[in-house]
Amino acid sequence: MRRFYQRAVERLGKIDQPQLRELLRQLASDNDLLGMVLDSMARGIIVTNTDGDILLANRAAARLVPLHSHEYAQQRVWKAVADEEIAEFLRDTVQRRETVRDREFTLSSGATRTLSFGVLPLVQEGHVAGNLIYAEDVTERRATEARLRRAESLAALTTLTAGVAHEIKNPLGAIGIHLQLIERRLGAEPDDLSPVAWEAIREAVDVIEEEVARLNQIVVDYLFAVRPMNVDLASGEVNEVLEELLRLLRPELKEADIELRVDLGRDLPRVLLDERYLREALLNIIKNAIAAMVGTPSAERTRVLSVSSFAGGDAVTIRIGDTGPGIPAEIQGKIFEPYFTTRDFGSGLGLTLVYKIVKEHLGEIELDSKPGAGSTFSISIPVPQTEKRLLAYEAAAV
Repeated sequence: MRRFYQRAVERLGKIDQPQLRELLRQLASDNDLLGMVLDSMARGIIVTNTDGDILLANRAAARLVPLHSHEYAQQRVWKAVADEEIAEFLRDTVQRRETVRDREFTLSSGATRTLSFGVLPLVQEGHVAGNLIYAEDVTERRATEARLRRAESLAALTTLTAGVAHEIKNPLGAIGIHLQLIERRLGAEPDDLSPVAWEAIREAVDVIEEEVARLNQIVVDYLFAVRPMNVDLASGEVNEVLEELLRLLRPELKEADIELRVDLGRDLPRVLLDERYLREALLNIIKNAIAAMVGTPSAERTRVLSVSSFAGGDAVTIRIGDTGPGIPAEIQGKIFEPYFTTRDFGSGLGLTLVYKIVKEHLGEIELDSKPGAGSTFSISIPVPQTEKRLLAYEAAAV
């Protein structure tokens, strides 16, 4: 097609007016077709010259890429982009004439999004004439991959008996040793047991009690994680569960010098939930938030626990945020995996159980966290179809 237009331009002086009109009509039609193709693409496409000046951008690019304004023609592409990290990436890549594929960036303005960028050379007749920059929203894809990884991890729980046995082995060894010490002490005559000996027996018994308690907790957590849950879903209100839980936790929060900020939505639709299990999941998240904030010196950061609820997108969402140190990006995808923990204590099953409970409620759980900026967990529980129809009917009646 390009050769056809080149020949037409070369013969422009010999073309009569009807032929010229037909040529212009064909050119306009091809240009419209190209525009429709570009604007129909889900990927954002930006074309620049070799200096990085924007020559062309489709609608998806204007929608996906954070731009200072829609008047970006002939601007350097990195000057048109509002996000500093993306702008720096584009400037360095274009100026160095590099080829980069699938560089991901996370945008946290409003809903958290993950964008994948690429910069490819724009080649014309064997020469680089500019750059082709693409941007794609991979948020849902990454979320789906994370969900699949978590589901695989949960399925693998049944094969982790060896790991649990290893965890049980150490406290059982300690129990055996201290039981032998007790037997030796008790083998002596009562008159021969000095106060020091009796104190040694008492300390040994204390150690046994602690190890038995730890062993029991490991087994309970494991069995809770691998056994099917007997979830009894019934119509209920999320706010009632939250209010009851926060009422019980207020003394603990006050003692830890943590400010509680509550913003519960009004007239939320009812959802199907098991109050006992949902309370367990929320308690686990809040306990983790408390531990994260208590572990951070109060002089460096104000301790605030934020709890909110709202309806939107055919779901009721609960958000629990803290002002702790945050979770590094490289481990955020692992926090729901069995036995993964960053602490020196605990079974590493807490958030795995939270994830399982949320899935039993047919819901979704997401994490938004940055080092130094705290963490926020969002749990979304779908609104039943009957409740949706009722809400729609009430809205229509108004």
